[in-house]
Amino acid sequence: MLSDMDEVTKTHATAVVVIPPLELWPPIQAIRRQYDRQFRRWMPHITLLYPFRPVERFDEIAPALRDCCATIEPFEIELKTFHYFQHHPRSLTMWLAPEPPEPVTALQAALQPCAPDCTDVTLHEGGFRPHLSVGQARSITELEKQLGPLQAEFEPIRFTVSEIAMIRRGPDKRDIFKVDRLIPIGAALS
Repeated sequence: MLSDMDEVTKTHATAVVVIPPLELWPPIQAIRRQYDRQFRRWMPHITLLYPFRPVERFDEIAPALRDCCATIEPFEIELKTFHYFQHHPRSLTMWLAPEPPEPVTALQAALQPCAPDCTDVTLHEGGFRPHLSVGQARSITELEKQLGPLQAEFEPIRFTVSEIAMIRRGPDKRDIFKVDRLIPIGAALS
């Protein structure tokens, strides 16, 4: 991997994520289209490592990620319950919780040693909290008006996590993230 002489860097232009299967996107995207200002920039995803290594280093780090993923079996999760983070009084993020969270947390923990300085997702109060962001609100009142109907109408989405994605965008912060490569996990290797 990296020699001691190499400068270890990370960038907000790349990430390692779990992406739900494309056929399950429509209900998620309908919500995101309405409430998420990052709808265009990101595909629906659960972040595992972000910021991550520059794309020029993907070939170096991919084998280590592949080795970590080989130690974890594919697992099923369900997106059914909405939650939120409050960053400050006028900044809230709505998200869907993967249930159960433990397999996603274990996957993130297994990948972390591959990029030990890419810990931003673990630095929040309570550590890493797996989530799929669906929108933002500017107040608790606005958030409550959004979440009540969303939760009442949302049909749970269940899928098997059998791969992770290394994603990237161009240098402009408005560029769209795209999948650079997929790495299978566990039994998906066979």
